[in-house]
Amino acid sequence: MMLVDAHQHFWRLADRNGAWPPPDLAAIYRDFFPADLAPLLAQHGVARTVLVQSMPGEDDTRFMLGLARAHTFIGGVVGWVDLKAPDAPARIAALAGDSLLKGLRPMLQDLEDDDWIADPALAPAVDAMLRHGLSFDALVLPRHLPALHAFALRHPDLPIVIDHGAKPLIAQGTLEPWRSDIARLAALPQVSCKLSGLVTEAGADWDLDRLRPYVDHLLDCFGPRRLIWGSDWPVLNLAADYARWLGACASLLDGLSGADRLAVFGLNALRFYRID
Repeated sequence: MMLVDAHQHFWRLADRNGAWPPPDLAAIYRDFFPADLAPLLAQHGVARTVLVQSMPGEDDTRFMLGLARAHTFIGGVVGWVDLKAPDAPARIAALAGDSLLKGLRPMLQDLEDDDWIADPALAPAVDAMLRHGLSFDALVLPRHLPALHAFALRHPDLPIVIDHGAKPLIAQGTLEPWRSDIARLAALPQVSCKLSGLVTEAGADWDLDRLRPYVDHLLDCFGPRRLIWGSDWPVLNLAADYARWLGACASLLDGLSGADRLAVFGLNALRFYRID
């Protein structure tokens, strides 16, 4: 089975100027580069990855694109552009000149305005994304899902993937309104979802039983052809490790057919991000 990790990060602390992660998150408060991840990919048979932004700046996007050009296991990059900037279309065009740029991700979870994504002023940037064949990663919390739904309705041609299942409140055991809002978004055919990041929402004492209601709901809503596996490494290290998360997902999805497992763990990512 060809595995694709559809969500991982690299960063250099010196570039972050005090931005997240803070020093008290000792497990991830250091530099992370391809040499750190490559042994894990080889150990678990992961052939390609999608490198995702973790800072709201174009310099970070160019840093990631440089890494992708140097390391063939990186199949694509999800970068950042200020989508409401007056020159956003030109900025998108410039970055999209590199074919390794596959998508863009505003850091919605960090914005004060929960309705930022529902603003019609995003239309010029979305039009530019569509012209250049880019997708949209939605880094959202459950409270953002109604606004994301409005955005998705307004832009039915834009491929959207919800990162980390929208970070449900797993540690608290809360399902609603996340469950209903996810189902409403999943009814839109251009919306997919990443099976990633859930253990950090569940807490360090997570187990399969705690995760199962959320994973089952995502699978029920999106089906095995719009659910995309990712590690969220190295953030994953706050609550698990690569082997444990991959094994947990294999167990949680053990009822799938072989073809559907191939889709969730690899083929869906290749298709969504247009990776050869």
